[in-house]
Amino acid sequence: MIKARITVTLKNGVLDPQGKAIEHALDGLGFAGVGSVRQGKVFDIEVDGTDRAKAEADLKAMCDKLLANTVIENYSVAIT
Repeated sequence: MIKARITVTLKNGVLDPQGKAIEHALDGLGFAGVGSVRQGKVFDIEVDGTDRAKAEADLKAMCDKLLANTVIENYSVAIT
């Protein structure tokens, strides 16, 4: 079994209204000095097998086809 963590974030330059709302909420809660907040998604996935190269290729295909909108999002795959 191979375990991986996929992190998906908005590309630089893409507006992040949810991140901006979090930033304002943190300021309202008294956490001054927060300059910028960007939000994203994390997926923890287990795949069968022991071939790390195949697992990484499959995980990247999952991102390209479903987990990330590659027009506006970046992703990283970390096999643990």
